[in-house]
Amino acid sequence: MLSPSRQGVVVWLTSLKYARQLRRFGHVQYVSKKMKYVVFYCDQHKVEETMEKLSSFHFVVEVQPSMRPFVNTDFQNAKPDKAKEYDYKLGI
Repeated sequence: MLSPSRQGVVVWLTSLKYARQLRRFGHVQYVSKKMKYVVFYCDQHKVEETMEKLSSFHFVVEVQPSMRPFVNTDFQNAKPDKAKEYDYKLGI
């Protein structure tokens, strides 16, 4: 069975004491204590409704989705560096 595609969501909070409540929306990956934000992943088809629900909470300042699934990662005309190729062959 294939796992559903995931997408990251960044939630900016007023206080970190509410960070534990976000576990019910997805898998919490990172909590920044200094900048007061939480990064978590949820199913891609549920991102829009999850963002709407999170925005309605009083402790949420801002909600931003990750654009990584929509960015093309196949780079064209990427030329390798000759100096690095030489170092790799030497085993450095």
